[in-house]
Amino acid sequence: EAAAKTNKIIHVKKGQFLNAESMLKVVEKFRKFGHTNKIILCERGTMFGYNDLIVDFRSIPVMKEFGFPVIMDVTHSLQQPNQSNGISGGKPTLIETIAKAGVAVGADGIFMETHIDPKKSKSDGENMIKLDEVEDLLKRLQKIKNSL
Repeated sequence: EAAAKTNKIIHVKKGQFLNAESMLKVVEKFRKFGHTNKIILCERGTMFGYNDLIVDFRSIPVMKEFGFPVIMDVTHSLQQPNQSNGISGGKPTLIETIAKAGVAVGADGIFMETHIDPKKSKSDGENMIKLDEVEDLLKRLQKIKNSL
């Protein structure tokens, strides 16, 4: 309610326990509390079990039907929570794959965590893209977007 009443642009990440259709209730709640500004919805995977997240790319066009931009949170989608060592793991080798798929199915933007040296980051280093790899990846993603 407090976030809605600010009437600022709101970026809402889909809960990892929700399906895409359930995000309509989130949008409705913001509107109920008087929010009239832009809402941006974010896909970031679904907890499937086996300490891994799964991205159901159908979520992007489903949430776009609500009339709001949808962002693909690439790096959090590759996070592997609850590892036996107590630290979340990740699969950064799949960053480009997930990003390309997100763009191909209509994501309006990409979110990625980055660091000069991900192994030295204080959080989420296991699923980050190295900073010096971002520009080339964005160029490849732009080519996909332009071809649609």
